[in-house]
Amino acid sequence: MGVAEEGRSALDSAAEFLHFLRLTEDGGFPPRFCCLGIAAAQGGRGGAMKPPKKKPKGLEVEDPLCCCEYLDRTGERSHLAACLCNCEDLDECSERWLTCRPLPPGILERIADTFTDRFRFPWLRGAVKIDISLLPPIILLPVFLHIAALHLLLAVVILISLPVLVLWYYYLTHRKKGRTLFFLSLGLFSLGYMYFVFLQEVVPQGHVEHSQVMLLTCGLILMLVALSQAKRDPGYLCCQMSSDKALCQDNSNIVPSWNGLGNANGLYRAALSGVATNSHTESQLKKEAGGGMEDWCPKCRLVRPARAGHCRICGRCVKRLDHHCVWINSCVGEHNHQAFILALSLFLLTSLYGISLTLDTICKGKATVKALFYCPGVYADYSSALSFTCVWYCTIVTSGMGYVLLIQLLNISYNVTEREARIALRDSSGRRLFCGMAVDTGQYNRGFLRNWIQFITLGSSTPQHSTEAIV
Repeated sequence: MGVAEEGRSALDSAAEFLHFLRLTEDGGFPPRFCCLGIAAAQGGRGGAMKPPKKKPKGLEVEDPLCCCEYLDRTGERSHLAACLCNCEDLDECSERWLTCRPLPPGILERIADTFTDRFRFPWLRGAVKIDISLLPPIILLPVFLHIAALHLLLAVVILISLPVLVLWYYYLTHRKKGRTLFFLSLGLFSLGYMYFVFLQEVVPQGHVEHSQVMLLTCGLILMLVALSQAKRDPGYLCCQMSSDKALCQDNSNIVPSWNGLGNANGLYRAALSGVATNSHTESQLKKEAGGGMEDWCPKCRLVRPARAGHCRICGRCVKRLDHHCVWINSCVGEHNHQAFILALSLFLLTSLYGISLTLDTICKGKATVKALFYCPGVYADYSSALSFTCVWYCTIVTSGMGYVLLIQLLNISYNVTEREARIALRDSSGRRLFCGMAVDTGQYNRGFLRNWIQFITLGSSTPQHSTEAIV
C-alpha cells in the first residue's frame, strides 16, 4: 500500500504540473508565477519553496578601497600589509637556492612581475602602483656623486662608469622593445639635483648675482615647459577597424600633397565614409598602398600617410615618425618635433650657462674651458669638490644631448627623419654627409631654406580637398 500511495502521489504531482503549464500557455497565470509553479511541482505536495539565490556583487558595488588596498593583476582585492606574503615563486626560488638546485625557467620573471605589481604607495581610493624604474636615478645618482666628491680617482671611476651603465641599460631595454621611465626620471632628477647643488653650494659663496640666478631659473622653467609640450601626442594614427565600418578618429589624415615641399601628410584612404572593412576592402586598401604594401601597416590595419611609421615600442603608427626618444618616453613625430628641438636647445643653453657660473665661482680667475680640466685645490674642500663633480656630470650629459641636437639639425636641413636615415643606410640608398652624421636620401630635400620652412610649419592647418580630388 505504501508503494501504491507514493505512485499515486507522483501521478498527482505530474498532473498538477501539466495543468499548470496549460494555464500558463492560455494566459491563465502571469509569467512571473511560472517559477513558483515549477518549484512547487518539483517539491511535491507540501514541498518548501527555496528562496532565489542572490547574484554576487561585482567590484562596482563592493565597498570602496581604502588607502592601503588595491586590486592586483589578477583582479583580486589585496592589502599593502600582505605584500610580503603568499609568494609561491619566491618561496620556491629560495628553497631551490638553499638546496643548490637549478631554477625552473621563467621563475625570476614571475617574481619580478609580482614585486612590481605589489610595489605601491598608499593613496586616496586605493594604493597607487609605482613604476620601479623611477627609483634608481633618485637613489643612486646622489650617492654616486657624493662618493665621487671624496677623491679625484673616485670621481674619474664613477664619471666613466655612469655613462657606461646608462648605455648598457638603454641597449637592454631597446633590445626588448619595452617602455621604461628610467631615462625620463634620470633627466628630470638630474636637472632638479643640479639646480639644488647650485643653490646650496655655489650661490652662498657670493660670486653669483641674483639676476644670474633668475636667468638660470627662467631657462630651466622654459625648458620644462618645452619638455611638457614634447610629451604630448606626436601624431598617432588612431583608426579602429571593425567588421562593419571603419572608424577613424583623425580626419586630418585625408590630406594630399599640397605645398610642393614633399608630401608631409600623405594620402590616407582608409576612412572614406561608407566603406566597409571586410576582406575585400582590406585587399583593396593594400593595393592602393602601392602594390608592394609599403604604406600598409599590418599591425594597426591602416594605410599610412607618406613618411609615417610604426613604432614597435609604442605599438602605434605616427605621422612623420622621426624616432622613439627614451628621454621623453614617447615618439617624436609631426606634432611634437618642434617642441622636442626647442627643449633640446633650451637645455643646452641653460646647462652651459650653469656650468660657466659654477666654474667661475669655484675656480676663480680661470677661463671656463681651462677650469674644466685644470682647477687646483678643488678637492681640498668637500663643497667645491661636489660642485666640480656635478659640473663634470653636467658636461657629460650636455655633450650627449648636444650631439643629439646636432644630428637633428642636420636631418632637418636635409629634410630627412631619423627613421628614413636608418632605412636609407640599411638599403644603401642614401648619401653620407659630415663624416656619417647626416644622410641625404634626396627624396624630400628641396633646399636648406625650404626644408626649414616645412619644419617650422609642421602640424599647421592644411587646405581641405574634396573626396574626388583625393581618390
